[in-house]
Amino acid sequence: MSVKVYERILQLFEAEGISTLFGIPDPNFVHLFHLAEERGWRVVSPHHEESAGFMAEAVSRMTGKPAVCIGTLGPGIANLAGAIMCAKVENSPVIFLGGQRARITEQRVRRGRIQFVQQAGLVEPSVKYSASIEYADQTDEIIREGLRKALSGTPGPVYIEYPAHVIQEELDVPPALPPSAYRLVGQTAGPDKIAEAAALIGAAKQPILLVGHGVHTARAGESVKALADLMACPVIQTSGGTSYIAGLEDRTFPYGFSPSAVEAVVGSDLCVALGTELGEPVHYGRGRHWVENEANRKWVLVEQDPAAIGVNRPVDVPLVGDLRAVVPQLTEALAPRKPVPRLENWIKQDADRLAELAESAPSGRSPVHPARLAVEATKVFPADGIMVRDGGATTIFGWTYSQAKPHDVVWNQNFGHLGTGLPYAVGASVADGGERPVMLVTGDSSFLFHVAELETAARLRLPLVCVVGVDYAWGLEVGVYKRTFGAGSRETGVHWSTETRLDKVAEGFGCHGEYVERDEDIAPAIKRAYASGKPGVVHVVVDPKANSEEMPSYAEFRTWYAEGMQ
Repeated sequence: MSVKVYERILQLFEAEGISTLFGIPDPNFVHLFHLAEERGWRVVSPHHEESAGFMAEAVSRMTGKPAVCIGTLGPGIANLAGAIMCAKVENSPVIFLGGQRARITEQRVRRGRIQFVQQAGLVEPSVKYSASIEYADQTDEIIREGLRKALSGTPGPVYIEYPAHVIQEELDVPPALPPSAYRLVGQTAGPDKIAEAAALIGAAKQPILLVGHGVHTARAGESVKALADLMACPVIQTSGGTSYIAGLEDRTFPYGFSPSAVEAVVGSDLCVALGTELGEPVHYGRGRHWVENEANRKWVLVEQDPAAIGVNRPVDVPLVGDLRAVVPQLTEALAPRKPVPRLENWIKQDADRLAELAESAPSGRSPVHPARLAVEATKVFPADGIMVRDGGATTIFGWTYSQAKPHDVVWNQNFGHLGTGLPYAVGASVADGGERPVMLVTGDSSFLFHVAELETAARLRLPLVCVVGVDYAWGLEVGVYKRTFGAGSRETGVHWSTETRLDKVAEGFGCHGEYVERDEDIAPAIKRAYASGKPGVVHVVVDPKANSEEMPSYAEFRTWYAEGMQ
């Protein structure tokens, strides 16, 4: 069949099940945008290319598939840089397409060229693969190579550039191939290794499952639930893997922040790790809480990238493959076990912990204590909702005081990029088709990074409520000043206008706005925001002193940076 290059691009992505596109239409890509909408794609144009990249990343997390984002030539690609780097560190397979001037323009010896820079070199350190389509008939091989690289080993972003003179050329091509015809799909582990892992699990007296971010992004919750049921053990949740698996909520304990998790880790004689890099936030699986029983503990690691095996700690049985395929192999090889001793005690202990935190969070204050904000916002979180996190101090308070156990949580723990919250929330809701309620819990400084995307949310009529803790400052950094120089010291560059009303800003974008100064008003304001039928912003004034000085579990958080930071 004869097609234009831009149509072929869409066909190749459609073969992967991709049907959503983010970006601000580059002159090179206007025909692609137009045709994508005609073919039934969801085409979302935000107000900043970096937002587009974050939105695409959220779609990938929510679907378990690669996502597509387009940047206009020159400044558009420059604007994407933060999102590209975030996708790399967060292991998100996003395909970034860039427009570019015709190659004749690039190769001329000229000065003063408009909207031109050599782009590939800018992004190469932040992607797994970078390529340019120099000839139209390279389209299939380069798009497929991009998808292959994005999804093989540790997932990550790729960059593919289209010069203006190529994208409207004609191609004579066959129908697009299915993924299984050109890349490895559903890689399983060897049966010998599965048998070894099953033997270790069968012999263990105190096994644990360590579940990370990759379980959520692979959409593997159901199969992990089956494995956890057979193992009858506690599920230890990394700080990146904060999405709770349906049916495992009561025995999922956050690593480092729950005494139940710490006790289970210390006493474990086997750790089966899924979807985690065993990085700093879990002390590489060998420091802090892991030290005491290290000599008696065996490790099974499910990992897609063979080069990652044994890097951060020794592993007894590596299971190399896609966890969506490997975990079912494990369940087939296992017989049901008796529940791990003390499991019921740990479940009760953790439930009591959450209830005590809800009770003890300071209340009756105005401004609101940030711990009480976390309690009041999350106790009315919809059971079927999608939670998005952003902010520094706000997220730290949320780790400890959150009363919700959502099945979908989106935030970037690895990169720590502030300002992702609102674009993530928009992207997650787009991936969901706008069916489920979405709650963003964030701080004011983070929220302002991409506040213009409130218009995008309003335009798309997304069921999104943004609960914003407002201390009119970079609260986490204020705390750093205080710890470094002492209370009462000068705090340079971390405070902003106390007259800014984010609820009024929201109304200006066509959203619903609420202003709250008392903790008893938080839950009703959130409910009114959802009932409004518009995206909502709940501006909650929080106590700046408490926000900067009373962050819970901060000493635990600082242990993540033991090397070279503190």
